[in-house]
Amino acid sequence: MKKKPLTAMLSAAMLLTSMALTACSSDGKPSGEAGGDKSKPAAKEDEVTLKFYFGGDKKSGTDEVWKAISEYVKGKGLNVKFTINTIPFGDPYKEKLLVMSASGDDWDMNFDGDWLAYRQMASKGAYLGLNDLLPKHAPNLYKKYQEQGTLAAATVGGQVVALPWTMKMSQRPFVKWRADLTKKAGIEPAPNSIKTLEDLDKFAHQIRQAFPDMKVGFPVVPNTLTGFFELRDELNDLSAQGGNQLVVEINDKSFKVKALEQTKTYSDMAQYAAKWYADGIINKDVLVDKEDPGPKFRNGKILLANSSHEWANAEENFSDSSFERSTSQLYPDKKFPNRTALANVVAINKNSKHPDLVLRFLDMLETDQKLYDLVQYGIEGKNYVLDGKAANYPAGMNSTTSNYMEWGGQWALWKPQFMKPNPTYKDGFWVKEAEFASEPSNFTNPLDGFFVVSDSIKNELAQRDQVQSELGRAIEAGTVKDPEKAVSDYIAKQKAAGVDKVIAEVQKQVDAFIAAKKK
Repeated sequence: MKKKPLTAMLSAAMLLTSMALTACSSDGKPSGEAGGDKSKPAAKEDEVTLKFYFGGDKKSGTDEVWKAISEYVKGKGLNVKFTINTIPFGDPYKEKLLVMSASGDDWDMNFDGDWLAYRQMASKGAYLGLNDLLPKHAPNLYKKYQEQGTLAAATVGGQVVALPWTMKMSQRPFVKWRADLTKKAGIEPAPNSIKTLEDLDKFAHQIRQAFPDMKVGFPVVPNTLTGFFELRDELNDLSAQGGNQLVVEINDKSFKVKALEQTKTYSDMAQYAAKWYADGIINKDVLVDKEDPGPKFRNGKILLANSSHEWANAEENFSDSSFERSTSQLYPDKKFPNRTALANVVAINKNSKHPDLVLRFLDMLETDQKLYDLVQYGIEGKNYVLDGKAANYPAGMNSTTSNYMEWGGQWALWKPQFMKPNPTYKDGFWVKEAEFASEPSNFTNPLDGFFVVSDSIKNELAQRDQVQSELGRAIEAGTVKDPEKAVSDYIAKQKAAGVDKVIAEVQKQVDAFIAAKKK
């Protein structure tokens, strides 16, 4: 067949391009977007409402702030407004998301995390795959993720299904206590000298003896003590991944999955818990007390509390200015995995009609300090005031009465490059947090992004959870009379509940996950 001259082919191509651009303009999209005449004004996009869900209680200034955010991004070419919805954290948040997803609701973006509904939502395909959309509509954010290497953790079935926060931090266990009281009692330990469980045991009993009429308050939830023993023995707990009280040894390159109750770690913990409960170190109401331990410590209701590097260094904002805090890091030389990239994420609902606009908004947030300030702190003078570089509460407000600052779910949108000091986090706080997380004993969890697919073992997992609720929590709280017998009974009941089948299936999934990472 005879070839057409090159000039004729170019002319035809130019004609087709012109026709395509004309069609694009008539569709309401900018005429210059595909390379047209950029001297002509771009057609204005229709206004779109983006529906977001966050956790916690809705602050009184939320709608006013997000109206201002809308006006700002419109000035930057993103013609959107926002409907901000909130759901109480914990089980209500998890359950609401799952119900909305099952009902086919069509919101646009929501907050989530490994401690909420992320695992269930991701496994059920509730979140939109973003492999193609993310680099196209959020190139700056995509570049950040490429630098950090965190998208792998948010990848399910080959698709990125969530946008992790861009923070680096550790949740390595610390302890903290009321130093103003221990100093007066003459029992204040040397700085950072509470390093082992034996050190902690001695100090806790000193506090108990010095203040017999006050709550030591430790641990504030039954599994706190379990976590300390897992640190001591360098165990990586899979509970957040859906493997309740299944562990692997951090130094075990074969990633052999074990049931925690079958380890010496658990039996040692049970002995300590029973002793601490009998001696009044663990409060008698430990199994029914649902109050948030953070405010309890700040309000002077407990004297000793578990903590982390973050909350051992953040400002405590005590209710009484005479209160003081001291802290110490437990087992500083033991290896401990850093907090997962999935600790706080935002995800786009699979039914969202405007994922491109959500991503454009998030990309602007990655590069625009003014937009970041609006989203995080609100309107200057109304929701926060500047004190030098710091964002502080307006006069008469604090963390409890704030009309916007420190709203629930903000964490997924934190950007370390833009964060201002505030009453909780002083200047340079997050730089130091990232430096701590980079120390040799703190490492990226090789199982970050793994979660148990429970379809074939859902009945056994449900039974395991039931047995753990009925007996395991009592062991961990120290309320059992004979911890050795209780642990033996617990092991037997978990075997009868099908733990061996659970371990075999989870092991198979862990092996496949590790093998896929090596490819």
